[in-house]
Amino acid sequence: MTDSRRISVQLPADVVAKLEKLTSDVPQFVADIVADRVRTETDARLVRRRLLREELDRYEEEHGAFTEEELAAARARINKALSGDPHGSGSEDG
Repeated sequence: MTDSRRISVQLPADVVAKLEKLTSDVPQFVADIVADRVRTETDARLVRRRLLREELDRYEEEHGAFTEEELAAARARINKALSGDPHGSGSEDG
Protein backbone atom coordinates (compact mmCIF):
# COMPACT_ATOMS: atom_id res chain seq x y z
CA MET A 1 0.00 0.00 0.00
CA THR A 2 1.28 3.45 -0.84
CA ASP A 3 1.78 6.11 1.77
CA SER A 4 -1.55 7.81 2.42
CA ARG A 5 -3.18 10.43 4.59
CA ARG A 6 -6.76 10.54 5.81
CA ILE A 7 -8.84 13.59 4.95
CA SER A 8 -12.47 14.36 5.53
CA VAL A 9 -14.88 15.78 2.97
CA GLN A 10 -18.57 16.49 3.05
CA LEU A 11 -20.71 15.68 0.05
CA PRO A 12 -24.38 16.32 -0.54
CA ALA A 13 -26.50 13.41 0.67
CA ASP A 14 -27.94 12.78 -2.81
CA VAL A 15 -24.42 12.49 -4.26
CA VAL A 16 -23.43 9.98 -1.58
CA ALA A 17 -26.59 7.98 -2.27
CA LYS A 18 -25.69 7.83 -5.97
CA LEU A 19 -22.11 6.84 -5.12
CA GLU A 20 -23.40 4.02 -2.91
CA LYS A 21 -25.35 2.70 -5.89
CA LEU A 22 -22.15 2.66 -7.96
CA THR A 23 -19.81 1.05 -5.45
CA SER A 24 -19.67 -0.69 -2.10
CA ASP A 25 -16.42 1.17 -1.26
CA VAL A 26 -17.25 4.87 -1.55
CA PRO A 27 -14.02 6.12 0.09
CA GLN A 28 -11.85 4.12 -2.33
CA PHE A 29 -13.99 5.14 -5.28
CA VAL A 30 -13.63 8.82 -4.36
CA ALA A 31 -9.89 8.40 -3.71
CA ASP A 32 -9.41 6.77 -7.12
CA ILE A 33 -11.35 9.53 -8.91
CA VAL A 34 -9.41 12.28 -7.14
CA ALA A 35 -6.08 10.58 -7.89
CA ASP A 36 -7.05 10.21 -11.55
CA ARG A 37 -8.08 13.88 -11.75
CA VAL A 38 -4.78 15.00 -10.20
CA ARG A 39 -2.85 12.89 -12.72
CA THR A 40 -4.92 14.28 -15.59
CA GLU A 41 -4.43 17.88 -14.47
CA THR A 42 -0.69 17.32 -14.02
CA ASP A 43 -0.40 15.70 -17.45
CA ALA A 44 -2.37 18.53 -19.06
CA ARG A 45 -0.12 21.14 -17.48
CA LEU A 46 2.97 19.33 -18.73
CA VAL A 47 1.51 19.18 -22.24
CA ARG A 48 0.63 22.89 -22.17
CA ARG A 49 4.15 23.75 -21.01
CA ARG A 50 5.70 21.61 -23.76
CA LEU A 51 3.47 23.16 -26.43
CA LEU A 52 4.27 26.66 -25.20
CA ARG A 53 8.00 25.89 -25.24
CA GLU A 54 7.71 24.57 -28.80
CA GLU A 55 5.82 27.68 -29.90
CA LEU A 56 8.34 30.00 -28.26
CA ASP A 57 11.20 28.10 -29.90
CA ARG A 58 9.46 28.37 -33.29
CA TYR A 59 8.92 32.10 -32.81
CA GLU A 60 12.57 32.63 -31.91
CA GLU A 61 13.69 30.64 -34.95
CA GLU A 62 11.62 32.93 -37.18
CA HIS A 63 12.20 36.26 -35.44
CA GLY A 64 15.38 35.88 -33.42
CA ALA A 65 15.92 35.48 -29.70
CA PHE A 66 13.85 37.50 -27.28
CA THR A 67 15.67 40.52 -25.94
CA GLU A 68 16.17 41.08 -22.22
CA GLU A 69 13.72 43.97 -22.46
CA GLU A 70 11.06 41.74 -24.05
CA LEU A 71 11.61 39.07 -21.41
CA ALA A 72 11.41 41.65 -18.60
CA ALA A 73 8.18 43.07 -20.04
CA ALA A 74 6.70 39.58 -20.34
CA ARG A 75 7.65 38.73 -16.75
CA ALA A 76 6.06 41.97 -15.54
CA ARG A 77 2.82 41.19 -17.40
CA ILE A 78 2.76 37.65 -16.03
CA ASN A 79 3.36 38.87 -12.48
CA LYS A 80 0.58 41.45 -12.79
CA ALA A 81 -1.80 38.86 -14.21
CA LEU A 82 -0.99 36.42 -11.39
CA SER A 83 -1.50 39.15 -8.80
CA GLY A 84 -5.07 39.63 -9.97
CA ASP A 85 -4.59 42.67 -12.22
CA PRO A 86 -7.34 42.19 -14.82
CA HIS A 87 -5.31 44.00 -17.49
CA GLY A 88 -2.03 42.13 -16.92
CA SER A 89 -0.18 45.22 -18.10
CA GLY A 90 0.30 48.77 -17.04
CA SER A 91 0.35 49.93 -20.66
CA GLU A 92 -2.54 50.88 -22.91
CA ASP A 93 -1.15 48.98 -25.93
CA GLY A 94 -3.19 45.89 -24.95
